[in-house]
Amino acid sequence: MDDYYSFQQLSREVEETELFKYRSYTAQFGHYLSRLIAGIFLLSIFIVLLLRWIPPPTTSFILQRQYEARQNSQSLDIQYHWISDDEISPHLKMAAISSEDQRFANHWGLDVNSIQKAINEHKQGADLRGASTITQQVAKNLFLWPSRSYLRKGVEAYLALTIELLWSKERILEVYLNIVEFGDGVYGAEAAAQRYFNKSAKQLSKWESAFMVTALPAPKRYNLDNPSEYMLGRSAWVMRYMNYLGNDTYLEKLE
Repeated sequence: MDDYYSFQQLSREVEETELFKYRSYTAQFGHYLSRLIAGIFLLSIFIVLLLRWIPPPTTSFILQRQYEARQNSQSLDIQYHWISDDEISPHLKMAAISSEDQRFANHWGLDVNSIQKAINEHKQGADLRGASTITQQVAKNLFLWPSRSYLRKGVEAYLALTIELLWSKERILEVYLNIVEFGDGVYGAEAAAQRYFNKSAKQLSKWESAFMVTALPAPKRYNLDNPSEYMLGRSAWVMRYMNYLGNDTYLEKLE
């Protein structure tokens, strides 16, 4: 009988030891995971803060395009030339806002009204359309990947809020117009202006600016070299909306 109780006690001690080890390993894993998350969080803030003043030498989207081209043994001529905010035509700034994010001056990175509207339209049977702000597009183009997922949208929302917190509206628009793709391998306002109009981005007229932004939703589909009737109609709509928003008066809100 004593041997039986000794065996039972030994079994309990072994179980308690194993349980202690499991809890210890779990605690260590949780500790390392929390440190990793905190490290990623601090690193993201540092990089975003750095890019408040430093022009990004490249973007995640450009790197992915270059990688895909190499994998498919294709040649890809990337045209990307950074220019400062005062070298970008005010017409182009207003055209981008009118086309992509009319509430740009008023939101904090996420346009809740547009998101809710898109969800309601989807519930009524419409295709789920994008409701990304200019800030979200900056976050996506700079740091993330093209494919849609809840994970990417979550990270994108976090980065958009961080960018809004650390950058001015003028800086966000400046970066956006320097990194967005206007055509196949044509990134940024200066490269696009030179490519399609043989002039600098600062010299773009109102119509040229409105026409250029018609390519922004899908530059591979909407070809500025061979514009569709939709693109021409869209450019006329953009010009009307630029007037509706107030042109230079609207841009003064960003200062």
